[in-house]
Amino acid sequence: MAVALDRIRVGSAPDSWGVWFPDDPQQVPWQRFLDEVAEAGYSWIELGPYGYLPTDPARLKDEVSRRNLQVSAGTIFCGLHRGPSEWDSTWEQVSRVAALTQAMDAEHLVVIPSFWRDDKTAEILEPPELTTEQWGHLTRGMERLGREVKETYGLDIVVHPHADTHIDTEKHVERFLDSTDSGLVNLCLDTGHYAYCGGDSVKLIETYGERIGYLHLKQVDPEILADVVKNEIPFGPAVQRGVMCEPPAGVPELGPVLTAAQKLGVDLFAIVEQDMYPCEPDKPLPIAVRTRKFLRSCGA
Repeated sequence: MAVALDRIRVGSAPDSWGVWFPDDPQQVPWQRFLDEVAEAGYSWIELGPYGYLPTDPARLKDEVSRRNLQVSAGTIFCGLHRGPSEWDSTWEQVSRVAALTQAMDAEHLVVIPSFWRDDKTAEILEPPELTTEQWGHLTRGMERLGREVKETYGLDIVVHPHADTHIDTEKHVERFLDSTDSGLVNLCLDTGHYAYCGGDSVKLIETYGERIGYLHLKQVDPEILADVVKNEIPFGPAVQRGVMCEPPAGVPELGPVLTAAQKLGVDLFAIVEQDMYPCEPDKPLPIAVRTRKFLRSCGA
């Protein structure tokens, strides 16, 4: 019998509907996303790319509430490892997203480090390894971001390790956590990205439990991943090959991850994301329905 995961609040996100950009002809209209995510049985969503969902708080609140949905978080990308010169442009973006997130009564801002290679063209934009000085910029910048987002908007930032960014592997994630203040910065553990980069989600939860502030539930196809790693394929093309797959076909097993998270004894969001950009418009809903059913079988 599955463990009752009564501290885990399950949701989904525009990402699971193939949405990566605010506006893109290959993506489903936002109305269809909202209709289908509710139909699939989810009650929590993320905002996705700023500008995909309506940015007027009153309108967005009306659209989500009449579908019995609530918002768990907004998302931003930032390159704070480049130093203090990045702050103003970062804060400008953060302000827009955080204000809308706050207006939707959410409590989290998911922060994704910027890519070191272009996820479409594979062009190398920066070295994949940070210098000691850049690590200092990154950690101090994230702490400042955590402090100012909390003071200004009342939100907690959760930093999302991500493929093709500087916070990706177990070594990099642990260095980041060991170098930052848990009172200011915690982690959005994405089980798929962490597995993609060779990490063990259950081990991370058991070792750094007090730093886990949020979860993204995702799986990778081990066979496709092996080819991606062997041929140094960038993340975007890897997604098009199907490296992120429908649970429970991939790794890590989500049942043990959710059980480990439940044992932390704190309330956590667990937001399903299956990267599928681009995808056929009729593909996401059946996957979302099956995935919600699977997570219920795990106790969530």
